[in-house]
Amino acid sequence: MEPRISIVTLGVADLDRSVAFYEAMGLTRNQAVTDGVAFFQMGGIILGLWPRKELATDAGVDEAGSGFRGVALAYNTRSDEEVGAVLDAAAKAGGRIVRAAGRAFWGGWYGYFADPDGHLWEVAHNPAFPIADDGTISLPG
Repeated sequence: MEPRISIVTLGVADLDRSVAFYEAMGLTRNQAVTDGVAFFQMGGIILGLWPRKELATDAGVDEAGSGFRGVALAYNTRSDEEVGAVLDAAAKAGGRIVRAAGRAFWGGWYGYFADPDGHLWEVAHNPAFPIADDGTISLPG
């Protein structure tokens, strides 16, 4: 087995609203598969949006659930300044800033936003985790 994360799928309350948010963040929706779902290529990973009820049904779980889910997605940047730019873009797109950009205990620069469904995104510049030209990130050696 080769460990990997291929697709991150978020259950959303309103597919059109969520698509508009992520497009406003600069993502481009894949047009090959659009029937009741949205996919966005993000480097080597695909972000999927699927109506929450349908995702719960597909997984065989109850769709009820609220509050903190214990999960955050991360967008790593190449500079401290880019952290602020991404947070600003999220706010302009309809997201909510959860934690303003600031110095992290580990020495980097970071902040958090929530998308329209409350999914948390950490935006961070961590110089110890280099980002290649193609957007892939590596753990320190």
